[in-house]
Amino acid sequence: MTPYPAVSKAPIVGIGSTAARALTAEFARHNAATSALVVGADHASPVVSAAIEALLPGDSLTLVAGERSTAELLREHITVLGGWIADRVKVVDALDEAQPADVVIVAEPVTGTAQDVRAQLDRLGKYLADGAVVTLATPAVPGRTGGAAAELFRQGALFGVGSDLVVRNSPPLRVHKLRFTQADTRVAATLAPAYRPSSVPVTRGMHIDSNGVAAAGIALGLAALARTARPKSKLWLLPALAAGPVAAFFRDPERDVPTDPAAVVASADGRVLSVERMTDERFGPGEFLRIAVFLSVLDVHVNRAPVAGRVTDYFVEDGGYANAMTAAAEHNVAAYTVLDTDHGTVVVAQRTGLIARRIVQRAPIGTLVARGERMGLIRFGSRTDVYLPADRADALVAVNEKVIGGSSVIARWR
Repeated sequence: MTPYPAVSKAPIVGIGSTAARALTAEFARHNAATSALVVGADHASPVVSAAIEALLPGDSLTLVAGERSTAELLREHITVLGGWIADRVKVVDALDEAQPADVVIVAEPVTGTAQDVRAQLDRLGKYLADGAVVTLATPAVPGRTGGAAAELFRQGALFGVGSDLVVRNSPPLRVHKLRFTQADTRVAATLAPAYRPSSVPVTRGMHIDSNGVAAAGIALGLAALARTARPKSKLWLLPALAAGPVAAFFRDPERDVPTDPAAVVASADGRVLSVERMTDERFGPGEFLRIAVFLSVLDVHVNRAPVAGRVTDYFVEDGGYANAMTAAAEHNVAAYTVLDTDHGTVVVAQRTGLIARRIVQRAPIGTLVARGERMGLIRFGSRTDVYLPADRADALVAVNEKVIGGSSVIARWR
């Protein structure tokens, strides 16, 4: 490869391969023809490499040079990569020369004041196609952003469709995904499940959710403290031995999602508790087909989207903590994620149980989710219900049947 002359710039916060993958994930998950714009591109940046790697036939990618590169260096870099890449990647000298794109990626970490962030977003606004997503990263270290982090959290509360903490970066980064105009629900069916750094790979087929990594780390920390405080005691073995099972509870295996477009997949691992028709005015008129699945302590507790769609509402209702296998669980604390789909309204209800007291939901309102995509989890024994329009779906499972989240087909669209 042709060597490139060094570009003298002030040191900036680095973006590693994991953070780069998180920044470009929205572009990578599109299986239909998609356009992307990378602002602040560096010829040697992992962000540019990740964006190029995500290219599919029909895609287009535009690069605007950043602080540590020039348009000339970027063009040389693209030329070296070959004709297939060069035909799909365009380098422009200035942002004003770019066209609106489906995904806009800011390749350099955002720092500065809140006013700087607002000015940057205002400038990028004219390059966002309808329903487009802009992704930005900011250092997740206090005192490193000068107000940018707080402003991006504020923007995320209003327009966020995803936020990922990338700990495996130096320093750690927070990746924000913002959508300022409503996306077309039909696009969801063309998406692959989103890459989430909250799922930490252990082997090729097995991940551990970041909650499990944190819980295991706390257990090992307690063990170290106990051994330091009482070196002759064996009490430190209790938290040390608990770290493995705690991490295993938060296991997050890869799943093969059925390709049949009419298939509705299980939202969770577990045993089918009930299959029934019912009405629920909270979700609209008409009957719903509800399939409830009980998750034991031994089941995988990561929840997945049963269908592709757009999150239109999310709310939590207060209640008790009855055994999730009993009828009283109907009145437990529950989080409801409402999806708009090509077949009507679909709802995923995450219910707490006797032990479960914590629901994690990672699909904000406005997010497009693919079928089988990770969307949250419930800690310890619990229950997950899927509501489908009763006049448009037929159940394919029975009570007491074992199902696997993201893989088992629980119903089929008519």
